[in-house]
Amino acid sequence: MTTYDVAVIGGGLVGAAIARMLGGTSLTVALVEARDDVGDGTSKANTAILHTGFDATPSTLEARLVARGYTMLGDYAKATGIPVERTGALLVAWNDEQLATLPALRAKTERNGYLECELVSAADIYASVPDLGTGALGGMTVPGESITCTWTTNLALATDAVNRGVTLLLGHRVMAVDSTPDAVRLVCTGGDVTARWVVNAAGLCADTVDRLFGHERFTVTPRRGELFVFDKAARPLVPCIVLPVPSKVGKGVLVSPTVYGNVMLGPTAEDLDDRTATGTSPEGLDFLLDKGRALLPRLLDEEVTATYAGLRAAIDRDDYLIDVDPARRYVLVGGIRSTGLTAGMAIAEHVGSLLSGHLDVTPRDELPDPPRMPNLGEAFPRPYQDAAAIAADPEYGRVVCFCERVTMGEIRDAYTSPIPPADLNGLRRRTRAMNGRCQGFYCGAQLRDLVETLGGTGGGHA
Repeated sequence: MTTYDVAVIGGGLVGAAIARMLGGTSLTVALVEARDDVGDGTSKANTAILHTGFDATPSTLEARLVARGYTMLGDYAKATGIPVERTGALLVAWNDEQLATLPALRAKTERNGYLECELVSAADIYASVPDLGTGALGGMTVPGESITCTWTTNLALATDAVNRGVTLLLGHRVMAVDSTPDAVRLVCTGGDVTARWVVNAAGLCADTVDRLFGHERFTVTPRRGELFVFDKAARPLVPCIVLPVPSKVGKGVLVSPTVYGNVMLGPTAEDLDDRTATGTSPEGLDFLLDKGRALLPRLLDEEVTATYAGLRAAIDRDDYLIDVDPARRYVLVGGIRSTGLTAGMAIAEHVGSLLSGHLDVTPRDELPDPPRMPNLGEAFPRPYQDAAAIAADPEYGRVVCFCERVTMGEIRDAYTSPIPPADLNGLRRRTRAMNGRCQGFYCGAQLRDLVETLGGTGGGHA
């Protein structure tokens, strides 16, 4: 059995970022994922906002890593083709209490090192978002807030890791840990994995894995966030991210455009016991409709494309929990909430610094170039619009999902990529197929036939 230098548990955004960073060294690395695909857990249902960190709690690890990650992911997006739209955000105060907190909130942004926010009047707000509901009293701009694609980000990081030599082990749920003086053996559903060091980036299961290493220091509470996705016809109503003024109970419900051309309303914030409860609820959707009716009344006249829910890994502290245990050769990366999309690469950098006293994490020479990812963003050229690409390969002109204009060439590319999809949901995250108005009603049967043909013919991972 191979003994890796490091095993990273969790193939979500943070785990993939850590594996990519370690894969750029001389260390041998395994990325151990319980599911059959990367990014199939918490990461896939992220609100996909690239945060400036303006409202983070000052002086926390989260504040520092979000600010650093904002720059790192922005640069990485340019290198890999991850779609990013710099829409900016607008915080809206709907009552006198919220309005009174805006100066303190702006001062907080400056303590976080973000100096671009400006307080604006109600007239300014309605000039920016004319269809906003009545009653706004004032607000604050956050010009740097942006929207991106959480699916492409996760896949890019994982693909980069594999290209750098990381071994991707899918279908490996960690069930037990057996530590010896020289290594740690992870007893997994797909076969045991042995490593000198282990990094726990298991998201919703991070506390469970932490206990396998003998710790009793935190508990993950699954926090369900339900969302509405409205049709692309609604996009002109929402030119930027519209945020409520944060309160003691949370950040509240936002309205945001998406990089796929839709509009998103949500999320809710409901603490649960069930770590698999990713279904929506009538109560949650009714709550969002009430909020939407007040925030943007015209939005509710538009067609709903989809509803979905994601679970965030909430813990009982207002910061990330990242810690190294040299005696057990173990690093915990826990309590990473939705800001993990923005902070992921900075978290990886931080983990590297923690490991530097124990392992050689010096980047090696001649790393492969970052992967160039297929564009899923509506604001950027897609293959069906690229005459030169179609002339070179007619499959890019053969549309198979008409709602989202996904071509046969893109489907083929997904299945010949280093990490091909494990199922139709994985194909959706790689191409946008079945993600539009009909939700696969028209193209689903054809795509299932294609998957049977393509699924076993290409791709793979180290």
